[in-house]
Amino acid sequence: MPNLCVMENQHKRIALVTGANQGVGLQVAKELVANGVTVLLGSRNFERGEAAAKQIGPEAIAIQIDVTDQASITTAAALIKKEFGRLDLLVNNAAISNTRKGDLSLHEYAKISNASTASLDEVRTVWETNVFGVLAVYQAMLPLLRKSSDARIVNVSSGVGSLASNADPAYPYRAFFGPVYSASKTALNAMTLAMMIELEGTGIKVNLVSPAFTSTNLNGYEGTESVEDGSREVVRVALFGPEEPGSTFTRWENITIPW
Repeated sequence: MPNLCVMENQHKRIALVTGANQGVGLQVAKELVANGVTVLLGSRNFERGEAAAKQIGPEAIAIQIDVTDQASITTAAALIKKEFGRLDLLVNNAAISNTRKGDLSLHEYAKISNASTASLDEVRTVWETNVFGVLAVYQAMLPLLRKSSDARIVNVSSGVGSLASNADPAYPYRAFFGPVYSASKTALNAMTLAMMIELEGTGIKVNLVSPAFTSTNLNGYEGTESVEDGSREVVRVALFGPEEPGSTFTRWENITIPW
């Protein structure tokens, strides 16, 4: 990260977006910058993050952060503290969907990923990023968020993690619910609720958002929505001002998802 003048950024919102070198994270970073936010573009691979940041412009700054590596998270938090002294917006976007799908279609992969056939190693790996990684980043960045006068956390989840929806036999994605990706998002929703409850009354707001079924590397580009359209709800909520609510779980456009 280059040396930056704290004074130049004291009146601009400072955001960290994890997993922002591609897909939804990159689109969110682009749109936040377009709306006057300074974005710390989080990427496991710093070179890829730098390349993505250059696409966006000088208000996107690459920062190396691997949400499964505590040392990486701690270093990123220290850099943000040194350069900016605070964090106004945290978008926990980094996620993986599988480790063994390969060239299988989503339907084919579902057959080897239900409760009786899922690889426990794969479950652990996906949950390490999607659940424990989000909690680790939250814990490291919370002291910086407390320094903001208008702090917000946006956790990027998925409607396929909704227990209420999947309990309904009519839910169209019910057949895909399994212990790897879908259940990791259920667990993320629970972690997010824990954050919401902890931060009640502190002024730090937490929102849970589901993008659309977006065509990204996460699903082998089988998604039905463009990155621009699929990212709209994440962007909308990430741009909330201090008067906008926290403790919501929504998809585009402001449709409440049941827990």
